[in-house]
Amino acid sequence: MKRADAIQQIPYALAKTDLKGFPQRHSGKVRDSYYGAGPKENMRVIVTTDRISAFDFHVGLIPFKGQVLNQMAKFWFDQTRDIIPNHVIAVPDPNVMIARECRPLPIEMVVRGYITGVTTTAMWHQYAAGAREFCGHALPEGLRKNDKLPTPLITPSTKESEKNKHDRSVSPRELLAFSRIDLALYQQIEKTVLALFARGTEIAARAGFILVDTKYEFGLDEKNELVLIDEIHTPDSSRYWKTENYAAHQAAGTEQDYYDKEFVRLWLAARGLNQFGMEEKLKELPDDLFAETAIRYIELYEAVTGQKFEYKIGDPMPRIQAAISNYLDVD
Repeated sequence: MKRADAIQQIPYALAKTDLKGFPQRHSGKVRDSYYGAGPKENMRVIVTTDRISAFDFHVGLIPFKGQVLNQMAKFWFDQTRDIIPNHVIAVPDPNVMIARECRPLPIEMVVRGYITGVTTTAMWHQYAAGAREFCGHALPEGLRKNDKLPTPLITPSTKESEKNKHDRSVSPRELLAFSRIDLALYQQIEKTVLALFARGTEIAARAGFILVDTKYEFGLDEKNELVLIDEIHTPDSSRYWKTENYAAHQAAGTEQDYYDKEFVRLWLAARGLNQFGMEEKLKELPDDLFAETAIRYIELYEAVTGQKFEYKIGDPMPRIQAAISNYLDVD
C-alpha cells in the first residue's frame, strides 16, 4: 500500500457502526457485535472497526485496520480448524464475520515465546524490576528484552469485566480458582493453545516473521463443546517481528521491527504518552503514525496469508450494511 492511500483513507476510517434490526448490541474496544435478530438468534454479526487502543486509552483510527484484522482472523481460523472448531459461520464482507453464539469463558490464554512488552503487566517489565517468576513459571537469570524463552510459556489472564476493567495475569491455579473452570477442560485448553501456537509459529516463519506471543479466547457451544472465538494471530492480539532482522537487533541492543500494535505502544511510550492525563494530546497524533501502522499491518497480512490486500478508499459503511442485509436475507 502507498502511504498516500493510507493517509487519504484516514477521514473514512471506521470509528463506529449503527446497524438496524438488531435488538442487542455490544461495543468492545475494536469490534461491534449485534445479535438477537429473530430467526438468526443463534448467530452474532461482528463488525471489526478501525479503532485502536493502547495503555487503556482510545488512541485513534488506523485506516483499513478492521479489514486487516477480520480477513487475517479468517485466514487463521481456516488454518487451525483441524486443531479446534471455531465460531465462524461466514465472512460476507471484509470487515464482517458471522459467528455462532457461544458462551464465552472468562479467561484469556496468552502464550509467550519471547520475553518482551512495554506495559506494566508485561513479562519483561516485571522481569526488569527483579521478578523471577511470572504466572507460576520460574524464569532464568540473564535474560535480555526480546530474548527467546527456553520454551513457550502459557501465561493466562482473567478476562476483564464491567467491575474489573483490567485483565490480570495469573498462574493456572489462580485462574482455576477465579474462573471455576473444570480441571479437565482447562487441561484441554492448555493442550489446544500450545498446538495453535506451534501452527502459528510454523506458518509465520515460512512468511519471514516470528510469532512472538499471542492470546486466545474460547467459548462453549450449545453442545457444551470447546470452541475458539474472537480472533486469532492478528496483529492486534499478537506480536510479530521480522525474522531476518532479529539477530542483528539483539546483538545491537535495539528494538525489533514490530508489525503489530506494539509499534504504536512504543511510539507513544517514547513520547511519554502512556500516562494518565495525556488524553488531550492523544487527539493530536500525526497522520503519519496511523498511516505507518496501516502499512505494517497490511505488509504482515500479505506475507502471512500470501494474498494481496484489496481495498477501496472511501466510507466502508454502505458496503458493510449491504453485505449484512444480503446475508441475513438468505436462508
